[in-house]
Amino acid sequence: MIRRRAVLLVPLSYPAALLPPFATAWSQTLVKPSPIIDDLSDPAGLSALGTRWQLVTDQVMGGVSRGALSREEVAGRPALVMRGDVRLENNGGFVQMALDLARPDAAGGGTLDAGAWQGLEIDVHGAPQAYSLHLRTTDLERPWQSYRQGFAARPEWQRLRLAFADFAAHRTEAPLDLTRLRRLGIVAIGRAFTADLAVGGVRFYG
Repeated sequence: MIRRRAVLLVPLSYPAALLPPFATAWSQTLVKPSPIIDDLSDPAGLSALGTRWQLVTDQVMGGVSRGALSREEVAGRPALVMRGDVRLENNGGFVQMALDLARPDAAGGGTLDAGAWQGLEIDVHGAPQAYSLHLRTTDLERPWQSYRQGFAARPEWQRLRLAFADFAAHRTEAPLDLTRLRRLGIVAIGRAFTADLAVGGVRFYG
C-alpha cells in the first residue's frame, strides 16, 4: 500500500496575514539584505554597496596628520591598507578610511537600514595598535559627532565582531538609529602614532 503525504503549496502572492507562521518566517528570510559591505573582490575598487572608500584626515579641520590609502596583498589576501602619521597639532589627531553606506541616488536617499543585524564583522591585520570604528547617521550634523567602538590590531589576520550595542555616542545625545546609517569609518585617532592597518573585509553579522 502506498501512503501519500499531503504537501502544502503556498502561493508567493498571498498576503502575509494569510500565510502560516513558518511561511512568513521563510519569506522574511528571503528579503534580508546581504551582510557583505566589502569583500575587496571588485577590481574597480567599489564596495558591495556600490560606493568607494576614501581617505579623510584632520586636515579638513585644520590639523596636520597625513595618510595614504592603497590596495595591496597582505599576508596572502587582498586588502585595503591605511598608513599615516597621526599628529595632535592644531587640535588634530586622526586619519581614517571612510565608506558611504549607500549612494545618494539609492533607495533611502543615501542611508542604509542595518536593523536586521547585530553588529559589524571586520578582518584586520596590522602593527599592534588601537584603532576605532565610527558610525554616522542622519541624526548627526557636526563632523566630530559619531558612534564609536575601539579594537586592537595584531600582526596577523583576525576577524573581530563589534556589536552595535557596544558603540558609544560621541558628542551627541541622539541614540544610534540603525535604520539610518550613513557612513562607516575605520580610524586611527586620539594620540600621536604611526598608523599601518590592513582591512580584508567588512560585513554585518547576526
